Amino acid sequence: MREPADSAGVTTGGIVRRCVCPGSFDPVTNGHLDVVERAAGVFDDVVVAVLVNVAKKGLFDLDERIEILRDACSHLRNVRIASFEGLLVDFARQNEISVVIRGLRAMTDFEHELSMAQMNHRLTGLETFFVATNPEYSYLSSSLVKEVASYGGDVSGLVPKQVQERLRGRFEDGRSNSR
Repeated sequence: MREPADSAGVTTGGIVRRCVCPGSFDPVTNGHLDVVERAAGVFDDVVVAVLVNVAKKGLFDLDERIEILRDACSHLRNVRIASFEGLLVDFARQNEISVVIRGLRAMTDFEHELSMAQMNHRLTGLETFFVATNPEYSYLSSSLVKEVASYGGDVSGLVPKQVQERLRGRFEDGRSNSR
């Protein structure tokens, strides 16, 4: 039996209970979901935090990304979806989160992610745990999915069904001209 957690989500024995899986999720892929599911198997409370970047126009707006994530994660009782803008460390502090979970596909991801992890730790002591991506998804990115879908390619098996449908609708009816 676990000890009760304090307000920072940590037991007196040092067991971390709450984490955040941040990203733009435009769109969410099966690789993202694999990382979230694995985090949900280890942590008591997993917050999937959707980044709001006002300087960037995404394919899906914030409400759509949140709706898709809620649907895709509905089978995970300890996962909740939120959004944030600004610094992740501020979001983590406001939500009493002490650990960030980041998936790594390749060494090129590691260089970028390590810099962010070190800065987050320097700013507030926020820890980052890296999860090696399932090899099945090691090549997968939201950008690649959008590109394949924009040319009518098959993205089944790469994204949840509700994302497939939205991508098909988005590119078939011409609402998005970005390739």
